[in-house]
Amino acid sequence: MDETLAETAESAISELSGLRFSKGHGTGNDFVLIADPEGLHSISPEQVAVLCDRHRGIGGDGLIRAVPSRLLDEGRQLLTSHPDAEWFMDYRNGDGSLSEMCGNGVRVFVHFLLAEGLAELPAGGSLTIGTRGGAKTIVRTLNGYAVDMGPWEFIFPAEAAARAMDSLVGADGLEVPRPALSVSMGNPHTVVALAELSELEGMRLFTAPHVDPTPPHGTNVEFVVPAEPLVHDGVGTVTMRVHERGVGETQSCGTGACAAAVAIRHWAGQGAPDAWYVKVPGGVVGVKFFTVADGREHVELSGPAAIVATGTLS
Repeated sequence: MDETLAETAESAISELSGLRFSKGHGTGNDFVLIADPEGLHSISPEQVAVLCDRHRGIGGDGLIRAVPSRLLDEGRQLLTSHPDAEWFMDYRNGDGSLSEMCGNGVRVFVHFLLAEGLAELPAGGSLTIGTRGGAKTIVRTLNGYAVDMGPWEFIFPAEAAARAMDSLVGADGLEVPRPALSVSMGNPHTVVALAELSELEGMRLFTAPHVDPTPPHGTNVEFVVPAEPLVHDGVGTVTMRVHERGVGETQSCGTGACAAAVAIRHWAGQGAPDAWYVKVPGGVVGVKFFTVADGREHVELSGPAAIVATGTLS
């Protein structure tokens, strides 16, 4: 970082002097968290990028602001159909860009609300929160949290039905572009299946993979290796790495894990299980498919969440 950029970063942080923050993660996907119950803190994209910088800031894959839904336009819209969604997860990627949803971030967000005394949630209880990807219901489990991520859908449904693929993905570490399937979990994902763990380990995800065609709002890209055998005791297992929009490679991606399970189950065909383990560099998350009253299929994501530090910006 040159001197001008360093001065800009220092100025961006100084404007937030005295602001309390926490640092949390879900299977290694880490976030800066800020409680804003009065809606007083308008944190700019530039400030988010500095706070999430791992050398000159706190460091994180993104920043989450906890703000009452009634204080945001998006939140007020959600309250008309989900009046119990008191809190809104105002989430930005590490580069400051807005993101619709983050599966690991939802769990960490709820854990943060409990730690801050902003909500109560006994084991087995549920809590509804607002996100730009819609209202999400979270259940507290014995080992973490399970989130109803809502329905999934193919971004290019005609191609998915006809060819089980809709795009080609090129990346550093792949000799030739690979076929992929694009899935929306409220945010966009493109899933590539690889044959061997060695191939997955050899991927270099410092730069964004090239996706053709790219979904309208960009995409996160998951590289996935199915286990051998794929299914054991009725549960499927895959291993995944991910490059996230606006962030780069992360230790985990919750919505990406759901999208990976959607794609691999689709490719596996009839008889594929509804329960999955997705192994990521930061740990393991669970994915389950279930049908709700309106007949649509939803996805549940489960896993741990932790707060590792709190402090005050100086």
